[in-house]
Amino acid sequence: MNSSLKSIVALLQTHRKFVLTSHVNPDGDGIGSEVALALALRDAGKSVTVLNHSPTPAVYDFLAADCPVRVFQPARDAETVASADVILVLDTNHPDRLRSLRGPVEESRAVKICIDHHLEPGPFADHYLIDENATSTGEIIYRILQTMIGKVLSPPIAAALYTAILTDTGSFRYPRVTADTHEIIAQLIRCGADPVRIYSLVYERWTDGRIHLLGEMLAKLRTAWGGALAYVSVTRDMLARTGTLEEDTDNFTSYLMSIDGVRAGILFLELADGVKISFRSRGEIPINELAKEFGGNGHKNAAGARLPSGSVPEIETLVVTAARKYV
Repeated sequence: MNSSLKSIVALLQTHRKFVLTSHVNPDGDGIGSEVALALALRDAGKSVTVLNHSPTPAVYDFLAADCPVRVFQPARDAETVASADVILVLDTNHPDRLRSLRGPVEESRAVKICIDHHLEPGPFADHYLIDENATSTGEIIYRILQTMIGKVLSPPIAAALYTAILTDTGSFRYPRVTADTHEIIAQLIRCGADPVRIYSLVYERWTDGRIHLLGEMLAKLRTAWGGALAYVSVTRDMLARTGTLEEDTDNFTSYLMSIDGVRAGILFLELADGVKISFRSRGEIPINELAKEFGGNGHKNAAGARLPSGSVPEIETLVVTAARKYV
């Protein structure tokens, strides 16, 4: 199913009009990968449009300053998608995660390329570049740009890739981080990525509301199965009371995993259209298998799922019960 990196580079070099997109509620890896590749293509004289279903989270607005990332509006953007030579889907390999862009992307006659590092891709693209061992999609984009451009990248491209890898490795602490990862990071710093500035922009711009939301969440934290599982719920009332959004819960699972003895953590987030579940685990616990039981997927130690119906207490009970066999 996978195309070679060189064949993907050849497609990027020989076509002119590109549309880039990523998954609903894009994270640092999705936005960073989009911006880095879009800037490189524009520097090569290509026509590039970056469109997502969801707005760019505020913490990544410094990346969008170098490359506009638009929210898809059918009346304005449908023709752009339809007339593209190539559509690049980054950091997701299932078309349903494109939400409002799914139909236009699937109906377009453009060559469709999926670049991702998640398991079990769905059959929707013409070409796939999937590396399940990569720390991030940003790492794969870095290797593409090495072939296209060489090791010397512009500072904005370096910053975007640094952000992508930083955020998807949990600040370089997840299992897939290797010496090669740090060598990539060293090169990005040489090219102008500023680690202090990027870390501060991504992780040190919390609102008062987000701090209060974290406090409310931690006050509700519970454990199960002898302390091996930690879980907690964030409700819509909590979001409304603190003036926060879904994106403000990003990385909250790290607090669950910081408890001594916890081997898996689950965050339940109540939204207008259902319940989002974030799963994390340590070592050999395949938490993605638990996510699959509820229609989700992901990596062995980090996965997610969304249930369109059901109350938070009901879903908590089902998922926590099912988690027992894994922890």
